[in-house]
Amino acid sequence: MTTRPLRLGTRGSALALTQSGMIADELTAATGRAVELVRILTPGDTSSVPVAQLGVGVFVSALRDALLAGEIDFAVHSYKDLPTGEYPRLHIAAVPRREDPRDALVARDGRTLADLPPGSVIGTGAVRRIAQLRALGLELQVTPIRGNVDTRISRVLGPEADLDAVVIARAGVARLGRAAEITETLDPMLMLPAPAQGALAVECRSDDADLVELLATLDHAPTRAAVCAERSLLATLEAGCDAPVAAYARLVRGGLADSAHRDGHGDEMIHLRGAVISPDGVRAIRLSRTGTPAGAAEIGKALAADLLDAGADTLMGSTE
Repeated sequence: MTTRPLRLGTRGSALALTQSGMIADELTAATGRAVELVRILTPGDTSSVPVAQLGVGVFVSALRDALLAGEIDFAVHSYKDLPTGEYPRLHIAAVPRREDPRDALVARDGRTLADLPPGSVIGTGAVRRIAQLRALGLELQVTPIRGNVDTRISRVLGPEADLDAVVIARAGVARLGRAAEITETLDPMLMLPAPAQGALAVECRSDDADLVELLATLDHAPTRAAVCAERSLLATLEAGCDAPVAAYARLVRGGLADSAHRDGHGDEMIHLRGAVISPDGVRAIRLSRTGTPAGAAEIGKALAADLLDAGADTLMGSTE
């Protein structure tokens, strides 16, 4: 008897299709199961309203509805798009190895952030990035933008370019094969990433035990632990929180760290950095904590409590 292909739900953007195709190929290589992509249109794909106004989960709700309706078997999300709350009847079966989570600059004439002249117009879609750019005091004009990776880069390098630079997630640019156009990968000391940036979440129905087990072959334990710590911090801060929140967890061993790319053995520790920045960039609270991968969620909760104790709640109510 022939086993039917698994139906993988995906948004229709170039990046979503690339990410989903990558996961499909990895699953087929690991298990032998064929996978077909099913495109799902989400409200976030049809609106030009800034993401911050659309709300958390705008890119994933339609995929989750299709999962629960049995129209698809599993879905691939950019993990940072997922709301932090538990979702009934669905399960994150795998968190594959993470791409570089840092932010990247694409600028005219190969410039770095420090090379941009005062008054340069720099575009980005995230309030978190806007706040941190303002905090640098570089006299840049920062403007919010929407659009996919190709659209954003075209506003700097295209024939009708109207920006001097954009800041976008390095992971998406790399996955689309355009890393050569990045003029600077931004040090997290300057630009702390969003929680779960660069990571993917592979989700299916929780009652599909066979598929849960099958998809688990794609899970990368160090990435899952790092993302768990970052999202736990976000979840703890999220009640009433509209301020920019950043978090970046790395696995540390023997004084060296990487971006959750080790094998998860030995005496590794998680080093988590978190920040809450006022939207105008004037005030910021940046703290860190270290703990074991097994306690990833607790590290995130504890660091969030530290941030709140340091006054992060006063930044959460800041307005421009």
